[in-house]
Amino acid sequence: MLLEGFGTFISLLYLAMTLLAVAAFLLAATAREDAYRAAGKQTKTLWLILLGVTVAVNLLIPMLFLQIAGLVASIVFMVDVRPALRQVTGGKRGGRRGGSSSDGPYGPYNGGR
Repeated sequence: MLLEGFGTFISLLYLAMTLLAVAAFLLAATAREDAYRAAGKQTKTLWLILLGVTVAVNLLIPMLFLQIAGLVASIVFMVDVRPALRQVTGGKRGGRRGGSSSDGPYGPYNGGR
């Protein structure tokens, strides 16, 4: 019974790693090529190769060591590269939506005047 539960946990862990890799690959594919250069990150082609190999390894080769290496690549993309791309392209949550630097969440802050 304990081994059955552990097997289920490992299966869910593999599924989560695969879903993260697929999401990272799709986000890398939809970003513009010039945004990678402007953000000072590696090229789009390199990230597509890394994340594509990660997806392939997760789906075809159930070797934990290779899957963990792919997980690291996926996490680096999601935590480091993706926010930098959003900042450069003015993505939904990455950049400013307009206004001045003294604007608060409910409008401009004018120092109590």
